[in-house]
Amino acid sequence: MGLKSINGSSGAIDLAQTSTFFRSLWKQSAVNFAVADPSVKVSPMSKLSLDRILQSQGFGTRKYCRALIEDGDVAVNGTIEDNYKLTVETDGLVLTVFDDEWVYRERVYVALYKPANFECSRKPSHHPGVLTLLPEQFTWRDVQPVGRLDHDTTGLLLMSDDGPFIHAQSSPKRHVPKVYQATTAEPVTPELVEQLLAGVQLHDEPAPLRALSCVAHGENGIEIVLEQGKYHQVKRMLAAAGNHCSALHRSAIGGLTLESLGLKEGEWCFLEQTQLDLLVPAQG
Repeated sequence: MGLKSINGSSGAIDLAQTSTFFRSLWKQSAVNFAVADPSVKVSPMSKLSLDRILQSQGFGTRKYCRALIEDGDVAVNGTIEDNYKLTVETDGLVLTVFDDEWVYRERVYVALYKPANFECSRKPSHHPGVLTLLPEQFTWRDVQPVGRLDHDTTGLLLMSDDGPFIHAQSSPKRHVPKVYQATTAEPVTPELVEQLLAGVQLHDEPAPLRALSCVAHGENGIEIVLEQGKYHQVKRMLAAAGNHCSALHRSAIGGLTLESLGLKEGEWCFLEQTQLDLLVPAQG
């Protein structure tokens, strides 16, 4: 969406101000979110001062946000506002900052089509981080991956700044199925498929791990559905079964598919509640 850089602040973030603010947001996020816990219903914070709203949306420190407002760079629902103390209703709020529209979101839930050679880390070591594919505001909002894909794995990656949501979706107890397409070094045999369905023993695992579903596609292709989410699980399972993974792609999480989102490699989109509701454990 072409938002401009927000590196206008020369000072460090005022932790005394922001910690109090984000603690209040954390309580609000606890979560009006069916995916994290369908039984929890929390009324969202409805009004905030304009500078707090900008800060909550990732536009920088409170001081920098106030400067943006006073300089006339911020419009509220189409009207320029230069009073940073103005109290604004957040429900349905549309901000315009540097001529770009930004719909207010108390929490962000993002789907990214991760390309190869990007790391799912806030401090990448050998490749660019996936956050470089998102607007800079998301870094300020502390958006982070929900789980991880290896740097050479492509496909669907969820990202959010909602701690309870990240925890719930990352929990090994949640059992949300994930669909992978692997390219193997050796031909896929019926015996390989049978082994993966029956379960293979991995080092440091107390019991064999099995695929929920496993279907061969061509000579060197295989689709595997897993629910455990262990470290390097697809690659390790294929190795334990006597083959080797040369390429890996994740196409779906729960009922949410990459195809349904219409994303190309490197593209991202916000997820709405109807899409988040698809991130559910396997039935039965």
